[in-house]
Amino acid sequence: MRNAMSTPKAKSDQVPISGVEFVVLLASFQALQGLAIDVMLPALGAISSDLKLTDPNDRQLIVGVFLICSGLGSLIPGSMADRYGRKPVLAFSLCAYVLASLACAVASDFTMLLVARGLMGALSAALMVMPMTIIRDRFEGDQMARMQSLVAMTFMVIPMIAPMLGQTVMIFAGWRWIFGIMAVLGTAVMIWMLLRLPETLDPAHRQELRPVVILRNMGSALTVRESIGYVIGMALVQSAMFGYINSAQQLVGEHFGAGLMFPMIFGGMALVMAVANFANSRIVERFGARRVSQSALIAYIVAAAVHLGIAMSGSDTLWVFVPLMTFSICMMSFIGANFQSISLQPFARTAGAASSIMSFIRLLVGASLGSLIGQAYDGTARPIFASMLVAGIVSFAAVLYSERGKLFRRLNYPPGYYSPGKRP
Repeated sequence: MRNAMSTPKAKSDQVPISGVEFVVLLASFQALQGLAIDVMLPALGAISSDLKLTDPNDRQLIVGVFLICSGLGSLIPGSMADRYGRKPVLAFSLCAYVLASLACAVASDFTMLLVARGLMGALSAALMVMPMTIIRDRFEGDQMARMQSLVAMTFMVIPMIAPMLGQTVMIFAGWRWIFGIMAVLGTAVMIWMLLRLPETLDPAHRQELRPVVILRNMGSALTVRESIGYVIGMALVQSAMFGYINSAQQLVGEHFGAGLMFPMIFGGMALVMAVANFANSRIVERFGARRVSQSALIAYIVAAAVHLGIAMSGSDTLWVFVPLMTFSICMMSFIGANFQSISLQPFARTAGAASSIMSFIRLLVGASLGSLIGQAYDGTARPIFASMLVAGIVSFAAVLYSERGKLFRRLNYPPGYYSPGKRP
């Protein structure tokens, strides 16, 4: 099994990429997607006013449409990357991200803005799919969970600074300049990727680009019992998180009266989430991804039940909401990276296709349900915590299915123990 901090081999004419740079670069791809969501939150009110929206909840579509289209778009890049390699797919996705950002910046009405946001989500979906694929190319088992936690920890820098960045831009310029900054950052990451990231696809693992092969590879990710429960579980937990993100500005900024403090509160929660991901990277190889994530899921369910009871009693305040929501977000950190590594473990030869279909399920289910949760916002935290409780319970049932009713086990699979056409 590979060492957890080993790095990809570079071409002979390229300086080898270090472990730290490798982690930060992978995190940067996902960070651009996170930036496209979080940097917009302080600007939603201004966009609603500037584009003359009649329903205040319509502003949530700026986030929801992006997430749903990201889910739909994530079906494509994995199979393309299994055929042509990881770097060409990333280059296309980054180019599309830059051009779509510029289109959003010049949108003349709300419909045009939503179309541009949809295209951005669909065409840049590889930025979420490829980091998981590249990690699976190089790592296995609990080591893979550790690497994903390190990437997630670095990625968490964006939610910490993105709302404050958006707020700063709103003070000195206008919301359109936010998209201009996104285009500049996308260009910088694309240049960095082209110069420094080696190709990680093993030539022996290249797949044919034929519908029957693509469907077989993707279908494999949906039929392996050890994997599918974790995919569904992550999608449901993520849906509650998206529901919170969709309504966070209204709930925290307006209902709880945080006002200009909202970006700092949102960023502070992300900081704690980054610390949780770092903690996960330190303990997962000792205790195992299953034990850590299953324990976190149980704690997540209990926290949601407690907070729902507080919200139903009418005694929820900003200083009650923030600590409990932060705890729940921390549990999501222990759930997320570990669920991803467990679900991807069986697919060494078809990591791209497996990452695509898993991202599709997570993002489409998560974003669709998250939009419904956001639209259910009623001026209280009740819809958020009711959805978190339901999502946690159903996720727990899905995990029990994958584990055949036995929790807290630590399984060690032989390298590449599963491939399409063979049963584990």
